[in-house]
Amino acid sequence: MQFSGINGVLYYTPQILEQAGVGVLLSNLGLSSSSASLLISGITTLLMLPSIAVAMRLMDIAGRRSLLLNTLPVLIISLVVLVVASVVKMGSVVHASISTVSVVLYFCFFVMGFGPIPNILCAEIFPTRVRGICIAICALTFWICDIIVTYSLPLLLKSVGLAGVFGMYAVVCVISWVFVFLKVPETKGMPLEVITEFFAVGAKQIAATKDN
Repeated sequence: MQFSGINGVLYYTPQILEQAGVGVLLSNLGLSSSSASLLISGITTLLMLPSIAVAMRLMDIAGRRSLLLNTLPVLIISLVVLVVASVVKMGSVVHASISTVSVVLYFCFFVMGFGPIPNILCAEIFPTRVRGICIAICALTFWICDIIVTYSLPLLLKSVGLAGVFGMYAVVCVISWVFVFLKVPETKGMPLEVITEFFAVGAKQIAATKDN
């Protein structure tokens, strides 16, 4: 989840949008490039709020797995479009518009799926006797990866550029989609005790297969 780049992009959204040339979109209002980037960044954050509400509604209707499988492709497409917009020469207005829309879609669909669901699954899958320590380990991993992504982004922007950074994040999202498709079961509507037993049976089957 962290290596899809969410917090890195979130923390540096104004700089990323400024580099994409969004100042062109609001130049008629007399705003500088930096001011326009900050304004659009704020609007993008506000647009994430209704997306969170939609995710809360769909979580127990569509299901965790289904939501992941349907929102991750939008993240991938958004990141690929950002890569193309950074590489292919186009008009400044077109470039800024495409980049802005892609960043907004990336954020909105992230908070609908890849943002909350891994945390929910981490809270569901562990047996009660070790749930506390396991969730603590997950939280520790989350913040360590957050630090890595946040501090590596400026270095990556200097070394591989915006296109390279978004390309790496897109690859991570593709790998994540494959992992969800192959390994993540649906836990919608299942009590915690049933989920624990479900994963325990799966672990026993894998162990038995290895023994055979």
